[in-house]
Amino acid sequence: MKLNYSTFGLKRIDTYIIKKFLGTYFFSIAMILSIAVVFDLTEKLDKFFENNAPLKAIVFDYYLNFIPFYMNMFSPLFTFIAVIFFTSKMANNTEVIAILASGVSFRRLMLPYFISALVIAAISFTIGGYIIPPANKKMLNFEDKYIRKIKQDNARNVQMEVEKGVIMYIERYEVSNNTGYRFSLEKFENKTLVSRLTAQSITWDSAYQWKITDYLQRDFNGMRENITKGVSKDTTILVKPEEFFISAAEAPQLNNIQLGALLSKQRDRGIGNIQGFEDEFYKRFSMPLAAFIMTLIGVSLSSRKVRGGMGIHLGIGLALSSLYILFSTMSTSFSVNGSMSAFTAVWLPNVLFLLIGVYLYNTAPK
Repeated sequence: MKLNYSTFGLKRIDTYIIKKFLGTYFFSIAMILSIAVVFDLTEKLDKFFENNAPLKAIVFDYYLNFIPFYMNMFSPLFTFIAVIFFTSKMANNTEVIAILASGVSFRRLMLPYFISALVIAAISFTIGGYIIPPANKKMLNFEDKYIRKIKQDNARNVQMEVEKGVIMYIERYEVSNNTGYRFSLEKFENKTLVSRLTAQSITWDSAYQWKITDYLQRDFNGMRENITKGVSKDTTILVKPEEFFISAAEAPQLNNIQLGALLSKQRDRGIGNIQGFEDEFYKRFSMPLAAFIMTLIGVSLSSRKVRGGMGIHLGIGLALSSLYILFSTMSTSFSVNGSMSAFTAVWLPNVLFLLIGVYLYNTAPK
């Protein structure tokens, strides 16, 4: 009996595919992350005992935040596995053939897949941009306290533009006493140096309030120079100590709004080494779109009934998804090294794999 797609119910088949897709996706996440947690616990168990980590902290501060981080990181892989797994099963059971034979186009068949991909992309964007950053902060605080020292207690050669035309430099800053050593503050007007303040030390008080010690200020007025010396004085500098320790490792701890604001601030201050921040910012938008690309490739590959069945599809799918993750990592390293812009490095894997997906879609059985 030939399947009549209209009498069977278009929405019912869509719902069937969406449930299968999302169900397989979340099942694969649960299975793989469970294994990852077991391996990580086995590796770090000695550290937990050595540093007397409380069970509550291990569960809620570490592993509860560990799961969403790795879930989002491997989301393209999970998406690919889910599509390949259940679509291959549908193809082997001739369900795909029956649907296409009922008059439904292959293009229309993609609709429930892309609806599912949209759900995954929305989850990935929300988790990656607003849930993982505070979770990362808790997880890194836990690691710093119970596993290995992560946070820095001093900064060297700090240089930044604290205001327009005002350049600050500190040779060394120590967190233990909130003091910086060999400090200078230069003010420029129309690219001309108008004043230079130097001090042996500078100590942070609160907010933007600082105290400089053993200082020398030189004010320039054409060919004339006015010199002022002093033992100490309070001054306002629009910078806080935590800004000295901002590195690319901090980027995953900031949500989308915070990360965008920080990038803008760092650019205004003339800080050049911001590729890590740019990589993280662009990934927050490129990673969700990978769900659509992986879905397109997965359906185009696995909708064909082939000899060898699901095993062949899973093998090809795992190879392609692993290649995607590898290529994404390599392109990011090119960006950090300055060989490629952050925008190009992050989006290039998506563009290349989208072309692969379009090619496979055009050659897929219709």
